[in-house]
Amino acid sequence: MVFWALFTKKLRKMKRKNLDILENNLGVKFKNRAWLVRALIHRSFLNETQDKKLKSNERLEFLGDAILEFIVSEWLYNQFPSYPEGMMTNLRSGLVKTESLAEICRQFKIGEYLMMSRGEQESGGQSNPTLLANTLEAFLGAFYLDQGLTTTKKFIRLHFEPLLQKLIRLGEFKDSKSLLQEKIQAQVKESPVYRSLKEKGPDHNKTFLVGIYSQKKLLATGLGKSKQEAEEKAAAAAFEKINKKK
Repeated sequence: MVFWALFTKKLRKMKRKNLDILENNLGVKFKNRAWLVRALIHRSFLNETQDKKLKSNERLEFLGDAILEFIVSEWLYNQFPSYPEGMMTNLRSGLVKTESLAEICRQFKIGEYLMMSRGEQESGGQSNPTLLANTLEAFLGAFYLDQGLTTTKKFIRLHFEPLLQKLIRLGEFKDSKSLLQEKIQAQVKESPVYRSLKEKGPDHNKTFLVGIYSQKKLLATGLGKSKQEAEEKAAAAAFEKINKKK
């Protein structure tokens, strides 16, 4: 294939043996390795090559970011039918945040195969968490183009499942209302009470002020475009205030 021939000619560092090892680490086999190679090209590498036909992995990163968010969102929606939006949002954030993606990237040792400028490499680019997270997204974009949506879903679920279970075990995914309720119930054996304090503005653009109380004492207030948003902000403020008192 002409596309692959171009890569094998211009990117001498990326030998077939290296790609074999990387694919083995990933547990995948690309139909067209050119996608895999492109996912490994940092934009700084282009500064040290005169070949204008080469492209960085930024477009693949853009695609992979969207694909990852969609697949994780659908996965959580189907996996946890009783979870409210806030809990699913926090779970998704925990799964796709930079630190999580970088950790998964390290497990595959993708950083060892990144192509970047000498300066970027000397500054620790191959271990930079943000760069690793971006590269994993680029890889997912490349994998989707090469293998399709169904196979990409299987790959993400397989490799993100341990992280998902860890988040659930630690309880880090819970929204502020859930966390606050658990803390107050543990302290005073009763649930906090939310009260609407004020509504302002026309029906199409209202703002709500909500107060949260425990043992008849106001803990915090929250302002939002809906009562739900105001309650969540009040809970977050109260949770932070209680933790500062420790």
